[in-house]
Amino acid sequence: MSKAPLTIVLASPRGFCAGVDRAILIVEAAIEKYGRPVYVRHEIVHNKFVVDGLKAKGAVFVDELTEVPDGVPVVFSAHGVPKSVPEAAESRGLDYLDATCPLVTKVHREAELHHDMGRQIVMIGHKGHPEVIGTMGQVPDGAVLLVEDVADAETVTPADPDKLAYITQTTLSVDDTTAIVEVLKRRFPDIVGPRKDDICYATTNRQIAVKTIAPHCDAVMVIGAPNSSNSKRLVEVAARSGCERSILVQRAAEVDWDALGEIGRLGITAGASAPEVLVEEVIAAARDRFDVTIEEIKVTDETVSFKLPPQLLD
Repeated sequence: MSKAPLTIVLASPRGFCAGVDRAILIVEAAIEKYGRPVYVRHEIVHNKFVVDGLKAKGAVFVDELTEVPDGVPVVFSAHGVPKSVPEAAESRGLDYLDATCPLVTKVHREAELHHDMGRQIVMIGHKGHPEVIGTMGQVPDGAVLLVEDVADAETVTPADPDKLAYITQTTLSVDDTTAIVEVLKRRFPDIVGPRKDDICYATTNRQIAVKTIAPHCDAVMVIGAPNSSNSKRLVEVAARSGCERSILVQRAAEVDWDALGEIGRLGITAGASAPEVLVEEVIAAARDRFDVTIEEIKVTDETVSFKLPPQLLD
């Protein structure tokens, strides 16, 4: 029986970004240097496949530092941590490695600078996300007002509208954030923003790529974790860009091919914490059911890389 034809349209760039690459390499290098186990506070990145792979190599993932025994190294996740976390590690004499993405660290420094200059800070981000918790934890309680959407931006009430700044989570929807910033600038004309967008290059590039392929696809599949902010935003961007059948899956085994219905063109991308092997896995599953043709649409090349911490370079 002949297979139905299917064109898979691969969005590029997709998958791992430089910050995720660096975070994973930090855990692997720490295991190689210090031996098993190396403890990691929170998921190093939001991807179960990656986390399980590191567990097999000797990483132990915990929720809090209190679960880390004395005398073993601990790694902080790529999302960043409040200042209280390294302070607690130092008070216990723990060796720690900070895998915070340098682009998140940039936002941390912006928050500190605004606070030092007497400005109250509006942070655009998602409540409870580790990156937001880490960024807000760079300054004293109450110094940051969290805004999640346009409605929040319309009602936020700073102590002094003339001494106000905004920062953003790095993995937001570019379009949603633009709309929120427009409201803040309308309400508070003197609000100070970052010199360069806080939304990271990888988030922006992956959203542009999805916008490019979505109008020409019958369905779009985003490979990523359900707790991955940038992956969830890709699903939303695809749906808004002309492909209502946009779904998030973690692995090929999760794909309900029958539920997708009759499709001739399937767009595929991956969140910034999803490895390419998971894309290949989905393509292999599609080949079992369809006569697959691959078409890749590249919107830009990425050449960004970040160095490992000095403790791991010797």
